[in-house]
Amino acid sequence: MLKAGGTLLLSVVAPLPASANQILAVRVWPAPEYTRVTLENDTNLKTEHFLIPDPPRLVVDIDGLGLNPTLKSLVAKIESNDPYIKQVRVGQNRPNVVRLVFDLKAEVKPQVFTLAPVAGYQHRLIFDLYPVTPVDPIAAMIESGEWSTGPTKTVAVGTPALGDPVSGPPGATMPATVLPPSGTVGPSTAAAAAAGAIVAATPPVQIPTPPPVAPRTQPNAAPDAIARLEAEISGLRGTPPAQAVQPTPGRASARQPQKVARMVTIALDPGHGGEDPGAIGANGSREKDIVLEVAKRLKTKLEQLPNTRVMLTRDGDFFVPLNTRVQKARKVQADLFVSIHADAWVSPTASGSSVFVLSEKGASSSAARWLASDQNRADLVGGVNLAGGSADKQLASVLFDLSTTAQINDSLKLGKAVLREIGGINRLHKASVEQAGFAVLKAPDIPSILVETAFISNPQEEARLNDNGYQDQLANAITNGIRRYFADNPPMAKSRQT
Repeated sequence: MLKAGGTLLLSVVAPLPASANQILAVRVWPAPEYTRVTLENDTNLKTEHFLIPDPPRLVVDIDGLGLNPTLKSLVAKIESNDPYIKQVRVGQNRPNVVRLVFDLKAEVKPQVFTLAPVAGYQHRLIFDLYPVTPVDPIAAMIESGEWSTGPTKTVAVGTPALGDPVSGPPGATMPATVLPPSGTVGPSTAAAAAAGAIVAATPPVQIPTPPPVAPRTQPNAAPDAIARLEAEISGLRGTPPAQAVQPTPGRASARQPQKVARMVTIALDPGHGGEDPGAIGANGSREKDIVLEVAKRLKTKLEQLPNTRVMLTRDGDFFVPLNTRVQKARKVQADLFVSIHADAWVSPTASGSSVFVLSEKGASSSAARWLASDQNRADLVGGVNLAGGSADKQLASVLFDLSTTAQINDSLKLGKAVLREIGGINRLHKASVEQAGFAVLKAPDIPSILVETAFISNPQEEARLNDNGYQDQLANAITNGIRRYFADNPPMAKSRQT
């Protein structure tokens, strides 16, 4: 045993026979939020681990295990840019006991747990190393953001801010092709690009604004209540309240659509990651890689719009539990949540794009129900510590109960706008937005959609998903859909801090 003074932590599992077990694979997933080390083995393992503070180390003793080349290869898998692990040492501490010593770059809060076999994996022993002070998603978003705070940033000629009228003649719809029963593949890249250019080339439309109504005639005078609240806060701070600017009657500005000058925050959620590869195409493409690339392209395009900032639930190849994705979006007070995926089916002929929103009353189709059930298994594959799962389950239940009809209605509006745009670059698997009980869409106060970009199980669509041009078209289509949604549903005013 090492010197006393290290904090002793135990993970007790069933006892093992004296014969040594085998490590089958080792994997390391470094990320700013946490680093995960996975030991895949042929049976469940008994472990003890403890921390030593000076210098910071994590010591793990694994019982019933012998050294083999696979386990020794863990040493070479630690990267120099790992945020938390400096190096790891592996040795036979005593007969049938292997000791791992992680030399750390800073103090950590480790979680050590096991996962039962699932989805092609055998037993897994997991070490999750979290920082003592968790990463602040708002600070991380600000640090990685490249957004514009005004309309001066050059994007495309005539690009409006979110909430401005978007291009397209009155009543025009983006051409959308619905998947026929034969399941044929969508339009070519060139044709899709031409279709997508129709909207960009059309002059902007001014959305008519109803005549102003005197505030005294409104049944709920929310502005007056806000003004009184601001006056009370200003009184407590000892500063005079801000005076509202009264518009001059008859000025042209009074006829313009009212805008809210604040940052709009959009949460983008590339599905899967880390231990969870998502669906895998016939040619070996992994869903987690494709959707991350699409999300990064989409982030770049959205941040070119004035007053728009974007948070990625993951910006690298690591796993994020489903409820954590929702929590991240809520912590940054996101106005929208867009989860990005690539569909898969048992038949390679299935094709087309889809958009889903939450349903409280059951799925809109059997396929939607199956897909939601499959996506909700991500935590089993990606690996979640069930020791603290009771609180997570309670949170998920509360979030579901709080999911209001208003949130679902707003999600449907967003979904329809995005589906309309995607229909211009790919066939639609269904002509309408579908609904099912997706766990990742259960933020009660954020309009949320899940976009299935295409079928990675279809060889032709798998090739398109790997094409840079098609990824750009997807990012453009989703961006235009979000702009259309905000043109009809301008973002509401928030606290001045946001």
